[in-house]
Amino acid sequence: MTSIGGAEMVDWNLAVATATRLVRPGPEVTRDEAREIVAELRRHAKASEEHVRAYTRMIPDGHEPVDTPVLVVDRAGWVKANVAGFRELLKPLFEKMQERRSSGPGGAVLGAVGGKVTGVELGMLLSFMASRVLGQYETFAPATRDLPSAADGGGRLLLVAPNIVHVERELDVDPHDFRLWVALHEETHRTQFTGVPWLRDHLQGEIQSFLEETEVDPMTVVERLREAAQSLAGGRPEGEENDTGRSIVELVQTPGQREILGRLTAVMSLLEGHADYVMDGVGPQVVPSVAEIREKFQQRRARGASRLDQALRKLLGLDAKLRQYRDGERFVRAVVEEVGMDGFNRVWTSPNTLPTKAEIAKPADWVARVHRKADS
Repeated sequence: MTSIGGAEMVDWNLAVATATRLVRPGPEVTRDEAREIVAELRRHAKASEEHVRAYTRMIPDGHEPVDTPVLVVDRAGWVKANVAGFRELLKPLFEKMQERRSSGPGGAVLGAVGGKVTGVELGMLLSFMASRVLGQYETFAPATRDLPSAADGGGRLLLVAPNIVHVERELDVDPHDFRLWVALHEETHRTQFTGVPWLRDHLQGEIQSFLEETEVDPMTVVERLREAAQSLAGGRPEGEENDTGRSIVELVQTPGQREILGRLTAVMSLLEGHADYVMDGVGPQVVPSVAEIREKFQQRRARGASRLDQALRKLLGLDAKLRQYRDGERFVRAVVEEVGMDGFNRVWTSPNTLPTKAEIAKPADWVARVHRKADS
């Protein structure tokens, strides 16, 4: 536990317990169906590895990167895995808050609110997200008793079986094709990090720099959590919107953080867009109904959700993630069309060859900077 002013900042165990208690049950399947779904997802994950490597050409022949486990989990398993990751990533932020416990008003507020209340609120948010994530490559994944990770303390691929089954039924698509399609996307993320050894450390450094720049007092963090949790619980008066319409991340930015966030946004757009591009590129070869799946999935994204769902997505910054898929995929497609896949792969050379946020919007500028300058 991290404590501030004598009060626990977050009761992580309570956050897990709350999320697992509140998360909606998954679709109904028999025990035999569940076993077959899990087995099929594992097979698809293994098959996807070969497909993605052949298509992206990111990993040279004869080179075998560090292996990372593939875990097929339920919604509670996703919650436990992400809480472990949050605890690891947020340590610098909590340590900074702890230093302010005696002078700032946040310590008094947290003393009153307490880690248990914050744990409940965080658990509510996790329960909301746990029913929506299809898969995830956990870049920063400390190993736990139930959740192994790579030997260096980071990296595992999660496939959330109940959510995959729910969406394939909602879209009324071929379940076997859809499961492979999802696995291709997540395997691309695993290939990105296992095939580019410096990428994980670079991303972690940017995130830690962002957190170290935080100048927000603990009260603001608690209030943001409360706003999101109240929205989820229907506690906000009807018609009242969150005060600025900004996300949690945007509310804690300093000028230095805005620069870091711009770089992070560009990297995440690249990673998400590349994964979308690859799964659609591989798809026609191995997923017979890929065109139908993509069309229906895009329609699902475009339809959005309820007003409550949209408000939560905005507050949590999830709407930005949807833009990253779209903008990043356009960048990758334009670059590959211009210089080919091997030319695109120069993006993985070093942090200096990653696209800027402006270059994501103008791929020709990245080509001019990285290719024409290097080839001149």
